[in-house]
Parts: sequence; C-alpha cells; structure tokens
Amino acid sequence: MTKLNILLPNRDLNDDNIEMGSNSNPMSSLKNLFPTKISFFVFIAYMALFINQGLLVTASKNKDNKFNYNPITVVLLTELLKLIFSSVAYLKNNSLQIMWEEIGKNYKIFLKYFIPSFLYCLYNNLTFVNLSSYDPTTYFLLLQFRVVVTGVVFQILFSKRLSKMQWISLLLLTAGCIIKQISYSKTNKTSDTLDSDFNLNEYVNSSLILILVQVFSSCFAGVYNEYILKEKDNNVDMMLQNVFMYIDSIICNVLLLCLYVPKDGTSGGLVEAFTYESLSKVFYYKVVLIMVNNAAIGIVTSFFLKNLNSILKTFASALELMFTGVLAWIIFDIPLDSATIIAIGIVSFATWLYSKNPVQNPPQNTGYTSVAPTDKNKTHLNNV
Repeated sequence: MTKLNILLPNRDLNDDNIEMGSNSNPMSSLKNLFPTKISFFVFIAYMALFINQGLLVTASKNKDNKFNYNPITVVLLTELLKLIFSSVAYLKNNSLQIMWEEIGKNYKIFLKYFIPSFLYCLYNNLTFVNLSSYDPTTYFLLLQFRVVVTGVVFQILFSKRLSKMQWISLLLLTAGCIIKQISYSKTNKTSDTLDSDFNLNEYVNSSLILILVQVFSSCFAGVYNEYILKEKDNNVDMMLQNVFMYIDSIICNVLLLCLYVPKDGTSGGLVEAFTYESLSKVFYYKVVLIMVNNAAIGIVTSFFLKNLNSILKTFASALELMFTGVLAWIIFDIPLDSATIIAIGIVSFATWLYSKNPVQNPPQNTGYTSVAPTDKNKTHLNNV
C-alpha cells in the first residue's frame, strides 16, 4: 500500500511528517490526531460546549416555546464577558496606555471590524430565534448548510475551483438538509393541512429563511474577517483584534436593543432591558449558564484552532449532530425518527468526504499556517 504523508497544521516546522501505512494501528492513529493530552481535552471540550449551547437555549424556553428573558441582552452580556477576557489577556503583556495607543493607531482596522461584528451579532441573536422554532438536532443539522455556502463563496470570491469530489460532498450535504427540512415540516403540519396537496410554502417557510440568513451571516462574516486578517498592513496583536471585534459587537447589540420591540408586549428597548425585572430574568441560572458557555466557546475555539486542524473541526461537527440528537431525545423527549437518522448519516458522510479535500484559502506569503494567523481566525466560530 502506498504510504500517505500528512503534514498536520499548526505544528512546528521541525516536526516530522506523520506516516500512515499498512503498519499503522489505532493507537498510533489516535496519537497522530491528538499529539498531546491537552489537544484531546480541547477536542472534547469544543464538542461538549457546542452541544451544550443548543441544549441550554432549548432548556431555557417556556411552555409556549418562548423566552422569558430578552435574548439580545443575553448576547450583549456574553460579548461583554468575551471583551473582558480578551482585554485581560492583552494587558498581561501590555500596559493600558499601550492598548489605548494601539486602538488609536489602528482605528481603520477597528472600523472595518464593524461589518463582521454586525453579521455575528445577527448570527448570535438568530440562534435564539431559530432554536425557538426548531429542536436542537434539526437546528444543528440545517446549520451544516454553511459548508455548501462557504464552498461556493470561496470559488466565486477567491477563484478556488471545486473538485468533482467536493461538489459531490456539497450536494450530499444539501440533500441531507432537504430531507430533514421536509421531514420536520411534515411533522409540524396542522390537522387542517395533513391531507392537503403539496404546497411549497409548507417547506420553504419563515423559519427556514431565518436559518438561511444565519448561515449566510456566518459565511460572509468569516470571508470578510479573513480579508481583514490577511491585509498586508495588518500587524495588530491577535487579542487586540478580538477586543476590536467584541467592542464593535457590543455597539451593534446596543443598537439592536434600542430598535427591539417584541410582539408579545414584553420588555423591549435599551432602558427596559436593564430594569430590575428584566435583569432578574437574565440572571436566572439557566440563562447565566448560556452566557458563560457561549463565552467559553470563544476561548476553547481559539485553543482548538491552535492545537488541532480544520479536518478535526469538521469531524467534531458531525459528532455534534449525533450526540445532540441522542441527548435531545433523552432530555427533552424529542423523537429520533428515521428521516432524522438518515439525514444525520448523509450529512456526517458528506462532511467527512468534504474534509478529505476542504476548500482552503491559505496565506499568500507561506504554505504553512502559523499559530498567530490561525489564532486570529478564531473569528468566534462559536458564532461558527
């Protein structure tokens, strides 16, 4: 059998290539995937936090599938937590005066981050809206459509030609999402429409459109953020760029909060969001867990991209689907029907197929992915 040499990203350039041949065994393959104990821990923590987020948001809903708290306030306070962490991390090696000087000197980059920050603000808030319409399994499964969008966007904007195998994987992934959406729509039909003829509006509804908006927000934010990170004159410290991102995101959420007028007449607007009654609902233990968990996702994602590779991230997404489906069934008694199992299988196979030859846009100056740019590209994939 021909030996396959794989150079794992984010390792020192002096590290030896890993050979996987006929004499490989499961334990050595596991060590190749997780070279250190901390890398394995990061992988497990990454999956657990993402799975936990969907389950926590679902658990915080009331009997009417609504939220007693204001989700925008929760997103705002979560971004504040991330800002505190990034600022403390930056100030460990720099003074506050240097921080202010760097912000003033790089104000153009600070302003550029408003675009991805707004898109991520939209993404994070739509998480609550969409999880009020979908169960966690359906939600995470439909979100995998972002792989398709990312592949197409990269081909258009970065002139990356997709191979036949990549197109097959993207078409399979799309098919899996369609199967799940059709199954979900049929399950949620009302008694008046059960015997009606096929109606496209039953399948392409407002809930699906909002999922697509969330998918496109994530993809376009990631592409634009990559554009910022790869600018030749961008030499700003990674943690400081995170500070830029979170400050801009907080501003976007404050503006969104000012415009927010809920249909059910509950507290809306900036002033109402910070009344004692509103804050008491936000600081309920289930909601606090959502904020802490989401902030932890941002931290763990940066470690994930530093210690592991993007292929493992794809595998993590597939495993998240399976574990979310099982846990949602155990905790919330959400049934795992045959269509869901088939859709999970198709999407998981498609992500594995895609991960064998993913669309990438490596830095122009080198063939390797260094730790710093990859860290920067954390891009809040919690938002991913």
